[in-house]
This record gives sequence, structure tokens and C-alpha cells, in this order.
Amino acid sequence: MGYTFYETAMLFFIYSFLAWLAETTVATVKMKDFRNRGFASGPFCFIYGVTGVLLTVFLQELRHERFFLFLGSMAVATAVEWFTGKSLERMHQKKWWNYSSKRWNFDGYICLQYSLLWGLLGVLAVEYGNGWIVSLTGLLPDVAEKVIVWGLLGIGFVDFLGSLLSVYHVEDKLPALLGWNNRLQAWTYRFAAAISEHMERRIGRSYASAMQKEAEDKSTEKCNLTQLLWLFFIGAFLGDIVETVFCRITVGVWMSRSSLVWGDFSVVWGLAIALATALLYKDRDKPDRRIFVVGVFLGGAYEYICSVFTEIVFGKIFWDYSDIPFNLGGRINLLYCFFWGMAAVVWIKGLYPPISRLINLILQKTGMVLTWIVMLFLAVDIGVSVMALIRYDTRANGQNAVSGWERVMDERFGDDRMEQIYPNAKRQ
Repeated sequence: MGYTFYETAMLFFIYSFLAWLAETTVATVKMKDFRNRGFASGPFCFIYGVTGVLLTVFLQELRHERFFLFLGSMAVATAVEWFTGKSLERMHQKKWWNYSSKRWNFDGYICLQYSLLWGLLGVLAVEYGNGWIVSLTGLLPDVAEKVIVWGLLGIGFVDFLGSLLSVYHVEDKLPALLGWNNRLQAWTYRFAAAISEHMERRIGRSYASAMQKEAEDKSTEKCNLTQLLWLFFIGAFLGDIVETVFCRITVGVWMSRSSLVWGDFSVVWGLAIALATALLYKDRDKPDRRIFVVGVFLGGAYEYICSVFTEIVFGKIFWDYSDIPFNLGGRINLLYCFFWGMAAVVWIKGLYPPISRLINLILQKTGMVLTWIVMLFLAVDIGVSVMALIRYDTRANGQNAVSGWERVMDERFGDDRMEQIYPNAKRQ
């Protein structure tokens, strides 16, 4: 079943609150001191809310296939946990949690025990939790539900922004926001103390482990937004070329594998390269097998999410692996997950260093001029491609062009041209 914006928002905040309640209680009892397990000042663990929404949106079709729902929940939740931990570390060079003492852990951010737990919790949430929560919140009058949702969104945004400023030690830039955050934090303390007599005011920062500075700065190399833009651009082009050649070798025909209407660019590959580099470029000295395992696991989760997202947004299925053994809903398969793992090793170990030097050379020679040109081209190309795909879908549903942009899309990107650009796209 589909959920409205307000139902999804309620799921997000309720899962965030319940997770905060559970984690804070367990940590406080264990440490004999109050430990606020949320990144923000309020009683929320937003990472759980985000994960709950992702599972709700992307894994609904697996509700009646519990084994695959378990595997999907395990993969998505573990990917979110690892991505969040790595991102926080990159922001402030600190670990916000550490599973290094547990067996079968990777990087200290994910481990098999918790991945299995996330899979079980995902099944419970998608199978039962979502329905119960939506039924309960459905008892509220529509006006009350909207007021609560927008109120929580406002509080959550200000809370998250204030916490982010604290991480970067720039609280003095917005003293009013800091004061509001302190009041919210004080209310959180009082609320937590009422839950358990063992809870006291938070000591230090959200996580005790966040106070332990990591000594692992293996390189002075930077990976800023400008370089990530170039990595997306280069990765999208290389990915499209690789897929095109692969189709020629395996199927025997040349066909377009581009995601965009202008140029040979695969957005899926471009995003994958940029994300993988941002998260793994400092780990390139680790054993190949570790990077391979991460690539298999996260690449599969990433491809699955991309498949569901494009189907929901554009009403088209852009790839279907139903004929390949060990596939999951035709969206991913074991063989291609192995390809993701090999691609991660090849990219991080072999291709990234010389391409990084090439990007630095481009920036030295052209400054930001060429970068702005590339960024403007990609923005226009992606925007026009989205409009062309939306119109392609509505046209297939028999809807005539009404507005000006629809008529332009019909004229410039008719069915024949769209079928040439997206030969594998089919209606869901």
C-alpha cells in the first residue's frame, strides 16, 4: 500500500522517537549515566526515521516475501548505518559509534550481529509497525495531523541545524538558534529523567565515543564538492561506456545505456562513483577483499533503491534481471552484485588515484570556469531528461499535451527518439 506525505512524516518521527527511547534507555542503564543517543538535542534518532521511511517506500513490494524482505531490510539499514557513520567521521574526524570489539565488523561502523537485527526490525516495521502506526495516527483529525507534522518538521529542522552548528563549533553565528537548542536539550533531559531514575543530565556530547579522536589520517588528500562533481561527470561517462561495451559483448548489439537525453552519461554510475569515492577514498590501503565485500553489499542495495525510485517517479522499468539466476524482484542479482564489488576495488585501488590527479590538473589549468560549465550542462541535461521521461510516461497513458513544456517535449523527444535513448525502458 502507498502512504501519503503526512503518514510518511508521522512514520519518520515516531520511528525516530522510539529508537531514541530504546537506545537512550539501554545506554543509560548500561553506563549508569544519562546517554542521549541522538545526534540532535531533541528526543530523536533521525537515522532510524530515515531508515524506516526508506524501507517503507522501497520494500513495500516484498511485504509478502519475508525472507527477501529480511535481506532487503538488512542491506538497506546496514547501508544507511555505514553511510551515516562514514559521513559523520568525514565531517568531524570522529567515530560516533564503534563496533570494532565485535566479531565480523567492518570499519567499526557495521557488524553482522546488528545487520541481522536490522533485518528483523525491518520485517517487523514493514509487515506490522507501519500499519499499526498509520491506523493510530489516522484517528487524529486531518487538521491536527497536519499541524503536528509541520510543527515536528519545523522543530526537527531547527534542532538538526543547531546540532550541526555545534559539531562545527560555530554556535556563535546564530545565538538565538543556540538558545532554542539549549532549551530543547534541557527539556529532553527532564523527559529522559522521568523515564528512568538512572538517567541524569547528558555528559559530554551525544556519544561518549565521539570524544575519542581518531588517529587515522592516512593522507592529506581532499575530496571536496568540486572534485565530487567531476567524479560524477567522469564516472557517469565511463559507466555508460562500460555498459555499452558489455551489452555489445554479451547481447551482440550496440544500444544506448545513457540515463540522459544529451550525451553518453549513466546517472546511476555517476552517483555510485561519487558516493563510493567520498566514503572509501581514505580506505584504499585496506585489503582488496574488504573493499570487494563493501562493494557487493552496498552496490546491491544502491542498485535496488535506484530501480524502485525510477519506477515510482517515471513509471518505467529501466532494467530487469528476472531471467538471471539469484535475482531479487528482477532489480538486482548476485552476479551483478559481484560486479559492483569488483568495480569498487578497480576504482578505489586503480582508477581513482590517476583520475584524481587529472581533476586537480584540470582545476589548476581552468580554475572554476570549466567546472561551472560542466555543472550548468549537467543541471540542464538532467532537468530536460526528467521532463522528457515524465512526458514519455504520461503520453503512454494517453494524456495529451496541455502546457507549453509538454508540447516542446513531444516535439523534441517523441516516442521514437525516447525508445532509441532508453531501449530497455518498459512500463511497470
